[in-house]
Amino acid sequence: MNFKLIIRFISILIIITSVFMLTAIPFALYFKEPTSVSFIKIALFGTISGLVGLYITKNSPKNLGRKDGFLLVSLSWIIISAFGSLPYVVIAHLSFTDAFFETMSGFTTTGASILTNIEALPKSLLFWRSLTHWLGGMGIIVLTVAILPMLGIGGIKLIKAEAPGPSMEKISPRITETAKYLWLAYIVLSAIETILLLLGGMDLFNALTHTFGTMATGGFSPKNASVAYFHSAYIDWVIIVFMFIAGANFSIHFKLLTGKFRAINDEELKAYTLIVILAVLIVTLDNLSIYSRFFKSLRYSAFQVVSIMTTTGYVTADYSKWNGLAKTVLFILMFIGGCAGSTGGSIKVIRIYTLLKQAVNELKYNIHPKGVFSLTINGQSLRKNLIFSVSGFFFLYIATFMFVALLVSSFGIDLLTSLGASAATLGNIGPGFGKVGPVSNYAWLPIPVKWILSFAMLTGRLEIYTVFVLFSPSFWKK
Repeated sequence: MNFKLIIRFISILIIITSVFMLTAIPFALYFKEPTSVSFIKIALFGTISGLVGLYITKNSPKNLGRKDGFLLVSLSWIIISAFGSLPYVVIAHLSFTDAFFETMSGFTTTGASILTNIEALPKSLLFWRSLTHWLGGMGIIVLTVAILPMLGIGGIKLIKAEAPGPSMEKISPRITETAKYLWLAYIVLSAIETILLLLGGMDLFNALTHTFGTMATGGFSPKNASVAYFHSAYIDWVIIVFMFIAGANFSIHFKLLTGKFRAINDEELKAYTLIVILAVLIVTLDNLSIYSRFFKSLRYSAFQVVSIMTTTGYVTADYSKWNGLAKTVLFILMFIGGCAGSTGGSIKVIRIYTLLKQAVNELKYNIHPKGVFSLTINGQSLRKNLIFSVSGFFFLYIATFMFVALLVSSFGIDLLTSLGASAATLGNIGPGFGKVGPVSNYAWLPIPVKWILSFAMLTGRLEIYTVFVLFSPSFWKK
C-alpha cells in the first residue's frame, strides 16, 4: 500500500478545501458578521497541515495502485468532512457529531440536516454549507485530478473509485482533460442557473446557494422552508429544470454544449426522461384532490418528483400529507436516482434499465430455450461480467438499505422513520419519510444513529463497492 502518496494526495485536498473555505469571507464582510477571523484561522490551519503533509511525502512514488485508489477515496471523504466540519464547531458551536453529520451530508450531496433554525446562523457559514454541496457534487477528487495532473496514471483509478455511476465515460484520451471538461460543463450550467435565479428576484447569496444545491443535487437551502420560502412559480420551474439537468450524465451535457446533439439519443437519458414524465403525470393527477387546479398540482408535483428522483431533496410542499399513491411513487423514485455520471445518487437509471432489459431476455429464454439474445445499450453489447456487476450492486444496495434500517430501528425508532432515513441517506436524498420527512430534520436522532447514517451517506456516495471493499480481508493482503 502506497501510504506516502495517499497522505500526499489528502494533503493537497485539504489545501484546496482551505482555499475554497476563504470564499465565505466576502459574505461575512458584506453581512457584517464576525466570522472572517474564524474562517481565516481554520483555512490557515488546513493550509499549514497540508503543506506539512506535502513536505514529509515529497519523495513519494507517483504511481497509484487500484487498492490505493479505493483506500484514498474513502479516507479523503472522511478526512475532508472532518476538516470541513470545523466552521460548524468554531462558529455555530455544534458538537463534533452534529458538525460531521452536516458536513458529510454536504460533501456527499445528501442534504440531510441536523440544523433546527437555519436562518439564525451566519450567512457566511450557510454559504460554506452550500459550497460543500457544489464541491462534492462533481467530486473534490475529480477537481484535484483536473487541476493537478501530477498523479499521472493514478488519475483514472481515483475517478473510477469516486465518480458516481457504473462507468465513467472518457470524453478525452487524457483523464485530466476529461475531468476538466466535466467541471467546465458543471461551472457553465451553474452560472446559467445563477443568472436565471437572479432574474427571478433572488439576491446573489440565495441565487448561489440554491444553485449549489441544485447542480450538486444536494438540497441544502439557507431557508428553513427550503425553496417554498420564495412562493414563486418562476423560481420553482427554474430549479425543476436544472435539477433535471443535474440528474443527467454530465458527459452528455458537455457534448451538447459543444454542439454534439446526437448525444441526446442516449438510451439512459431517454429512460430517465420517461420515468420522470410518467411519475410527474401520476403524482399530478393523484394530487388534484389536494390542489384542485391542474397546473398548481403540476407545479408542486413536478418539483417534488424531480427533487426526489434526482436525489436533490429540495421541498416546496409537505409531501407526507399527500395521498398514498403519490407517496408510494416518491418512495420508489428514491431507489432509482439519476443517471450515471450525474451528481445524483441512489442506484442509478442505467442499472435499473440494464436489469429490466436482462429480465426481458430471461423471459425470451424461457419461451425460446435455444435462442441467442444479447443485451445491448446504445448499440453496444454488454459483457456478462458487467451484467453480473450490476446485479451484484443492486443486491448489495438493497441489503445495505435493509441493514441500515435495521440498525436505526434497534434504537427504538419507528419503522417508517427507520426505512425513510435509511433510503434518504444511502441514496443521498436528504428528506425521507416519518420523523425525518420534508418538514422535519435529523437533529433529534441519538448520536450512534447519526454516525450510522453518516456512514450510509459515504457508502451511497461512493457507490457501495468502494467502501465495502475495505472490509474484505483479501483487500489488505499483498
